[in-house]
Amino acid sequence: MTSTLVPSSEIAEAVEHRRNFAIISHPDAGKTTLTEKLLLYGGAIHEAGSVKARRAQRHAVSDWMDLEQQRGISITSTVLQFSYSDYWINLLDTPGHQDFSEDTYRTLAAADNAVMLEDAAKGLEPQTRKLFEVCRMRDMPIFTFFNKLDRPGRDPIELLDEIEQELGLSTYAVNWPIGTGDRFKGVFDRRQQQFHLFERTAHGSKEAKDTVIELGDPRIEELIGQELYYQFKEELEMLDEIGPELDLEMVHAGQMTPVFFGSAMTNFGVELFLDAFLDYALKPGPHESTLGLVQPTQEDFSGFIFKLQANMDPRHRDRVAFIRVCSGKFEKDMVVSHARTGKSVRLSHPQKLFGQGRESLEVAYPGDVIGLNNPGVFAIGDTIYQGEKLEYEGIPFFSPEMFAYLKNPNPSKFKQFRKGVSELREEGAVQIMYSADESRRDPILAAVGQLQFEVVQYRLKNEYGVDTLLEPIGYSVARWVTGGWPALKKAGRIFNTATVKDSYGRPVLLFKNEWNCRQTEGDHPELKLSNTAPVVSGMEPEDI
Repeated sequence: MTSTLVPSSEIAEAVEHRRNFAIISHPDAGKTTLTEKLLLYGGAIHEAGSVKARRAQRHAVSDWMDLEQQRGISITSTVLQFSYSDYWINLLDTPGHQDFSEDTYRTLAAADNAVMLEDAAKGLEPQTRKLFEVCRMRDMPIFTFFNKLDRPGRDPIELLDEIEQELGLSTYAVNWPIGTGDRFKGVFDRRQQQFHLFERTAHGSKEAKDTVIELGDPRIEELIGQELYYQFKEELEMLDEIGPELDLEMVHAGQMTPVFFGSAMTNFGVELFLDAFLDYALKPGPHESTLGLVQPTQEDFSGFIFKLQANMDPRHRDRVAFIRVCSGKFEKDMVVSHARTGKSVRLSHPQKLFGQGRESLEVAYPGDVIGLNNPGVFAIGDTIYQGEKLEYEGIPFFSPEMFAYLKNPNPSKFKQFRKGVSELREEGAVQIMYSADESRRDPILAAVGQLQFEVVQYRLKNEYGVDTLLEPIGYSVARWVTGGWPALKKAGRIFNTATVKDSYGRPVLLFKNEWNCRQTEGDHPELKLSNTAPVVSGMEPEDI
């Protein structure tokens, strides 16, 4: 197989102008709104639909699935690509709903930076903390955007303290709010030493107009009012005196978070955030592989699959693989090796992704995400490459918390049922397990939350024409047996558990609760249990 070598200078130039990030947040923090406004400033869309407009059937460009549009929530990850100020940006939009946090974990594996979006009235919330821990595992740079400053909120100093105390992150306020709620007048940009005073627009459907005033201009006191001005001066002096200096090495190591304040709904501070982010964010970097660290400027192409999605376009029954380019230059119709199977694959019909919209793509560089038609070859975590064989670290599956047998009441639809379950498992919409009792062949759906069950049933009906029934199983904790079946057999009889197997035939113990799990670990110290599935390499899943 031949590989086309591209001058590393061309790749290096492309990498310098690439930025890639995912947004993490708790539901209702305003993630979809912020995503829209970033696209608005990037010129990718010309008018953003507000939440009310979405309810009136104008939906966020990143939410393509009918169910998302009916409920006004994001439950799948999509990729939005756009250019802004000489940069090419890959925005990995993740599910906002906590029942789909596993999809977010996988998406974070493809991101170089994370934007932690918080509601200024609520501060840190459970889902944000959970996703922050995933970012921390990867030492990922985290940028914080406090949203909804035009509504009553907590004291900004208190919000910074919470991040420092609870997440152990040092904070640096890049801009600072002037008032909050009804008294919110804009922000002060510490980078340029300028006040940005905003006029409210109709829910921020257009780019916000702002009045920029230099620090020291005598008009500022009159424009924002004497009381607010003195309060702002006091806070700024405190930040300058006791706050840390911005340290980009600490930011890139995931130890310091640059902090921004604004209101995505009304566009306050969004463009300032985007400009600073492009200056401070990490460009695409090296990835760990079986050959060691692979630099993005390496001439041979390589990448990994972090997401699969079936039926993005129901008219064409398509299956799309999302690939993060790690090194070299991707070119349409190139032939690559598939690390898991050893087969050669021609990468035809590559697509630039934009929510549900797609355009044909000729080339892509490290940091980019491309969509490829998946002919049933790819699985989540697979590596594709040219040149010397390598495999990137796989993407783990996390412990599900809800389990139910999925039944097909109509035997004549078995073929469609099997195809639907297989494709939804492939794309990671839900984990599939099976009873260790061979006579029971109904698949077990294993999910993080109830909504995952609803989505699977909804999609089986709408995309595959299959009605299904669920029979819940009363367990809430799953642990993989590290030593496999031999280790489980050696441990002997284990009480208060159910033994099932995952799609790859590996033993999984189900427990009623965490207490039962800890009790088993105490009773059987030789039995090593893991809350993530072993990373798959060179294995094919069982068919139902």
